[in-house]
Amino acid sequence: MKADQSASAISRRRILRGGVAAAGGVAMVELLRGIAGAAEGNGRRPNFVFIFCDDLGYGDLGCYGNSEIRTPNLDRMAEQGLKMTSFYAAAPVCTPSRAAFVTARYPIRCGLTRVLFPNDKVGMPDSEITLAQALRELGYATACIGKWHLGHLPQFLPTRHGFDRFFGIPYSNDMKPRWLMRDENVIEETAPLDTLTQRYTAEAVKFMEESKGRPFFLYLAHTMPHVPLGASEAFKGKSKRGLYGDVVEELDWSVGQVLEALKRLGLEESTLVVFSSDNGPWLSQGKNGGSAGKLRNGKGTTFEGGMREPCIARWPGKIKAGRVDNRPAMMIDLFPTFVALAGGKMPGGRIIDGRDISGLLLGTGVRADEDFFYWNDRRLEAMRSGRWKLKLPAAPKKDEKPGPVMLFDLEADPNETTNLAAQNAEVVARLRKLMSEHQKTVPGQAQ
Repeated sequence: MKADQSASAISRRRILRGGVAAAGGVAMVELLRGIAGAAEGNGRRPNFVFIFCDDLGYGDLGCYGNSEIRTPNLDRMAEQGLKMTSFYAAAPVCTPSRAAFVTARYPIRCGLTRVLFPNDKVGMPDSEITLAQALRELGYATACIGKWHLGHLPQFLPTRHGFDRFFGIPYSNDMKPRWLMRDENVIEETAPLDTLTQRYTAEAVKFMEESKGRPFFLYLAHTMPHVPLGASEAFKGKSKRGLYGDVVEELDWSVGQVLEALKRLGLEESTLVVFSSDNGPWLSQGKNGGSAGKLRNGKGTTFEGGMREPCIARWPGKIKAGRVDNRPAMMIDLFPTFVALAGGKMPGGRIIDGRDISGLLLGTGVRADEDFFYWNDRRLEAMRSGRWKLKLPAAPKKDEKPGPVMLFDLEADPNETTNLAAQNAEVVARLRKLMSEHQKTVPGQAQ
């Protein structure tokens, strides 16, 4: 705690600009009770559904320009709500990206900076306060359905971190054993891939039906389209894009089922639904991987193709239909946004990197801070500030010289084709200083 507080003091100006200050010496239970107390008397709180795909590319959906994969439900969702074109994961691989979503903090802060494997003995620390914990203290029913990947040992599972129930696989589907779990029990030693999307969807609909009398938070984290791919017989062989397209079309079907259930239950106008992906496409998988569209590179990199994701938000009566917004936001922003919309407050005693973007979603405001940092494992590789993105050289391999410092104008050149560093030395210097300031908020980081 002391290290985090010291880091907070170093970067006090930047954190306060976003409206979040660290408050030390307060127990977690007291923090969460404070959140609950702040929201009392606000009436029925909105429901939140976050649909999260694994390795889906920026260019894999019809509404983002794909002409081979049919995604009518997601296209309709975009027509009825908001399509964001500069929405970012907080890491280019799955575990840290998911850690960032549930904590509103860059993954470097909780130590989950790399992909976890079944032989790892680490996971989500008890010291972190998750979105599910915060919402449950506000009276929400909470469920995690699908891929967790924040630790598979009992103390790291969703049910120990704020979720009332869990149904899914504790890590990636290319890892063994491929357990299917319900809560903290293994119910199948090897989960069949071709039925996962269907089964996750059925569980999601069941949870919403059972929770319709109270506000709920559904985290539907699909296993697909991470390899190995699996599609049900209803979708196999139907896409022009092969098995990968079949899988994405079934994911689109799943979105349609969720939206249809909300309508049937009379919950459309009281539910914010957000759809996105944990990182960019796994390009090395060839035809079994996705597309970043015109963006540069993909999964595992801090180029735009690795971290800029499709993001669609729908809330009838609250989000104006047909909006397209190019203003930047990040996965870490969803936690503060959901809590704000639920009438709560963010926990203190820690640095919160995310910002409330409810104004951006609803068209009434902007994100308070336009600075974003691109972490890759424990290395800070890039940052975006407004229109500018500074990309430092990747760690060179043995006997290789480091590459050049790169500066891109993402408003004019989202594909990162033109390096403007030489012509804009003052911008490079300013962004490097901001990166150095940010690193000082992370104990043990070399400057």
